Amino acid sequence: MQILYLKTVDSTQKHLKSLIKNKSVKPPYGIVSDFQTKGVGSRDNSWDSLKGNLFLSFAIYLKDLPKDLKLESSSIYFAYILKKTLSEQGSKVWLKWPNDFYIDDKKIGGMITNIVDNVMICGVGVNILRSPDKFATLDIQINRDVLLRNYFNNIDKLFSWKEVLSKYRLEFDKNKFFFTHSNSLRISSEDVKLLNDGSVIKNGERIYSTR
Repeated sequence: MQILYLKTVDSTQKHLKSLIKNKSVKPPYGIVSDFQTKGVGSRDNSWDSLKGNLFLSFAIYLKDLPKDLKLESSSIYFAYILKKTLSEQGSKVWLKWPNDFYIDDKKIGGMITNIVDNVMICGVGVNILRSPDKFATLDIQINRDVLLRNYFNNIDKLFSWKEVLSKYRLEFDKNKFFFTHSNSLRISSEDVKLLNDGSVIKNGERIYSTR
């Protein structure tokens, strides 16, 4: 993974999408910035960017993704691998369906994915040093570059979707005390069932991640 390091950028996600669209770079390629001025979160919300936290976007060809991965569940897949990477360093972080990183009951970051032509672009923001009000900070001290190296090493192992899902199921019950969103509606995650393709079913309605 070739990585471009920046001091500041409007959004690593927007910048990388532009580079891919213009064919200025080729996957696998990543952008890391010390600071973002217009960070993007889920559902096109802004993401408060405090200097020193993790601001990362990376691009991978669709053909290089696990063959059994349903694209709608890509955010779960790559978020879980980051969760796994942090857990290996001693963190108690868990993944709230489908793309939010939590410590206990507070959000510390999230993952979004987009497809541009034949490329998957993943954007990640995690509070590894400090957090805005109502959010939390990662519960371990970790060097950003070490985290990136370990994360991309885990991605390169090309875990199958089936393997990732089986691990994620073990902690999915933590979601029952929280809410998710679908079509701008706020939905309780109580009594939600996780299906094999990464979607969930609630009161007979099937909901896919759109992030």
